[in-house]
Amino acid sequence: MHTIDTIVFDLGGVLIDWNPRHLYKEVFDDPNEMEKFLTEICDGQWNAQMDAGKPFQTGVDELSEKYPQYRKQIQLYADRWIDMIGGEIVGTSDLLNQIAKDRQFRLLALTNWSAETFPLVRHDYSFFELFEGIVVSGEEKLIKPDPAFYQILLDRYDVKAENALFIDDNRDNIEAAKRIGFKTIHFTNPESLGQELVNLKVLHGTTS
Repeated sequence: MHTIDTIVFDLGGVLIDWNPRHLYKEVFDDPNEMEKFLTEICDGQWNAQMDAGKPFQTGVDELSEKYPQYRKQIQLYADRWIDMIGGEIVGTSDLLNQIAKDRQFRLLALTNWSAETFPLVRHDYSFFELFEGIVVSGEEKLIKPDPAFYQILLDRYDVKAENALFIDDNRDNIEAAKRIGFKTIHFTNPESLGQELVNLKVLHGTTS
């Protein structure tokens, strides 16, 4: 039985509330049109291109050529990106602070995030300073669930996957981490995460 000595957090959806709907609910009068736009035009697959290192304006221009009727709304994805941030997920950041206080575990982050937009929030949240290192997909030109992206973190910080716990809200990313050898928690909400951390003896006693 391997002992956990390192905890690796995803950021968006786990510690930071990132959701394009925070912006686009102000842009579209019709919620159905907004959902169609975010699931068929500015969808996750398109956004992943910027997470993987494509320049934001290049992605916007290419998509605008394909959907000229939505050119204005697509441009807002870059121009008002910061309005997609709903703030920190306080329950999770509280757990992170509890772990950091114990000083028993190394703390790292592995995030699918554009190299252009991550700096816009990097200094807004004090909990970022708790991480020994943050590996950003847009800087590495690789994204989860590509195993090579996880390997960058393992190699750079001399981490053994079997001694690390990986926390992410995306099931595909969790499954990829498992195949590499990480222990994993599929994040759904801070309350469940807290209980699972207690079960793994990362935290002790109640998390409330």
